[in-house]
Amino acid sequence: MGFDDKFGGGRGGGYNSGPRQMFDVTCSDCGKATQVPFKPMEGRPVYCRDCYMKHKGDSGSRY
Repeated sequence: MGFDDKFGGGRGGGYNSGPRQMFDVTCSDCGKATQVPFKPMEGRPVYCRDCYMKHKGDSGSRY
């Protein structure tokens, strides 16, 4: 038994080895069609990658 055999063989050891389910959404900021790896909740904004990065950077300056 080698190192890779003991520790998952370098395969990542994720919870689900199948493809991740993606959901089609429209960005709440720019209106661009995009996909997210989670089911959006009604009443919560969903952002494309670019807008998400903008909001993530602004998170500390709101309060």
